[in-house]
Amino acid sequence: MAGDTKIWTGRCHCGAVRFEATLSDGFNTVRRCTCSYCRMRGAVVVMAEKGGVKITQGEDALTIYRFHTGTAQHFFCSRCGIYTHHQRRSDPTSHAVNVACLDGVSPFDFLDVPVMDGVNHTSDTGRPTRRAGTLRYIPVE
Repeated sequence: MAGDTKIWTGRCHCGAVRFEATLSDGFNTVRRCTCSYCRMRGAVVVMAEKGGVKITQGEDALTIYRFHTGTAQHFFCSRCGIYTHHQRRSDPTSHAVNVACLDGVSPFDFLDVPVMDGVNHTSDTGRPTRRAGTLRYIPVE
């Protein structure tokens, strides 16, 4: 999977929302975040290119949630409640995509997921984004 930049298809749990995502650097941008919303949501995300998320079905079923500065837009299905993607606060021209919504991909496909310090967001501190740690998945054999 690493380095794969093809167009990925994805959907919410109920299938009402379907989309295509063109990843900016394959799965090399996989991450989690420590901000209050991401911490509660628990999603593993990967970055899409500018304009790299195209809704192919169910745009009317998408709901947007904003908080704090209101810059980031978090999209989720109004029927099943699944978070599909968000427009990023640190770069509003790009999106992060929930890997669990991509067809054939699971968050458990990634053994080590970098966790970024969203509590001390670069837009608030003026400092570069800091890595807060690593989320590790160790499969039982």
